[in-house]
Amino acid sequence: MKKQLLLYLFVVSLLMNVFTYMYFSKSEAKEVKRRENLSKMLEDSTKVLHDRLYDAEYFSLEHNANAQNYLEEYEVTKLIPQVKDALLEYNTGKDGNKYTDQVPFGDKKFIINKIKVLNHRWIIADFSNGEYWGEVLLKYFVNDDKSISFETIQSFIYPKQ
Repeated sequence: MKKQLLLYLFVVSLLMNVFTYMYFSKSEAKEVKRRENLSKMLEDSTKVLHDRLYDAEYFSLEHNANAQNYLEEYEVTKLIPQVKDALLEYNTGKDGNKYTDQVPFGDKKFIINKIKVLNHRWIIADFSNGEYWGEVLLKYFVNDDKSISFETIQSFIYPKQ
């Protein structure tokens, strides 16, 4: 009886070991496959984000070789902040920034908030007076004396909702 009991225990432990081995080997294979799928998904999403960023930066002086060649005598990384600062200086005017092409509503003057230098000639900017918001397309010129002048092409103010 003792031998049979030992034999049954041996067979049961052997079966338990086989099933445990099979479970963990399949579990490991599933985990490896899950990691591969996750890695592929992350690579795909990284590629999508890279493509979106590339598309968003297409109209940008920093990434436009033709516009940079036009401004070859200037260092573009220094010129862009100079252009932005020159435009933002007009925010301190008593009627707001004159390049928004908007007159103040009451005591609220329009000032430029965000600026994007599109190429060697154009700027798009966002402006507001705290109540109304709009956008303006500007031309800019770098003069011989290194000063910067602006010209408003078109201005648009969004209706209040």
